[in-house]
Amino acid sequence: MSEHFIKEIEIKNYKLFKDFRADGFGRVNLIGGKNNVGKTAFMEAIGINAHAIDIESLFSAIVFVNFQRNKLENSNIDNPKELFEKTSQYYSKSNIREVGFSIIRGYGKVEYSFKIDGREIILNANEFSYQINKIDNIYFIDSFGFSNFWLKEVYISVQRKDKEETLNSYINQFDPNIEKFKIFDNSPECRLKDSKEYRDINEFGGGLKQFVSIISALYACENGYLFIDEIDNGIHYSKLDLLLEIIITLSTEQNVQLFATTHSKECIESYARVAKKLKDKDTKFIKLTKLENRGVIAGVRDYDMLQYALEDGHEVR
Repeated sequence: MSEHFIKEIEIKNYKLFKDFRADGFGRVNLIGGKNNVGKTAFMEAIGINAHAIDIESLFSAIVFVNFQRNKLENSNIDNPKELFEKTSQYYSKSNIREVGFSIIRGYGKVEYSFKIDGREIILNANEFSYQINKIDNIYFIDSFGFSNFWLKEVYISVQRKDKEETLNSYINQFDPNIEKFKIFDNSPECRLKDSKEYRDINEFGGGLKQFVSIISALYACENGYLFIDEIDNGIHYSKLDLLLEIIITLSTEQNVQLFATTHSKECIESYARVAKKLKDKDTKFIKLTKLENRGVIAGVRDYDMLQYALEDGHEVR
């Protein structure tokens, strides 16, 4: 396992997670559980920890999480201070770093307390720069998928790595009628076979845009992290094996650690089936469960445990 991968995490005072611990994560991690159990928040907490190499990137991670939580489709973050202060406190400790943040209010002033790896800095909110410093190889795809702006951002990595034909071959497996994909200005478009005209990607259904976004993001996240909320959103169940095989293969090739949520039993079964086909044992399934008076707990099933649970007919969602 790569040294930058998060293998374990402790989360405190972040949404549903008051005193939470989980370990045993792999390179590819699929997260399941009932509605409102905190799957997205769990992924966000890991993403903030991965992103927080300094105060500026910790600030930026919290802003981006809240930006995407609000389903804001544009690329401009007009009021980072307002988005930042939607999170009043956060703490996590993983095998790569310890991160903390809280807002201190009193005596007519607002201060921000940042803690990174044992170093605490308290800054007056009026003197804070609110400078965005996003890490290039970490992306979060929310349940609505990428906007055109963010798809264009990650597609640049496909172009720089000369992987356009590889992406086109994947798209052709997804939809044999499509020959090529390109982005013109900010418009992602596809060309059908035996046609000279490109058409907007949304004309082919939301699943295709999700498919292209995930693959392009894996190239952009080399040696980093990719977080996907509702990974199977818009993807027909018959295409899940194809998508997950590409994800598992490219995450290995690009050295990307991936966390993704799903509500779908079909997606979990497909995940286990593809992992078995590829003999990839660095695939894990994380089931979150909410217990009365005990908060949220995580059951992390490794490759062998997931295969056994599905083969024996146990409920895994």
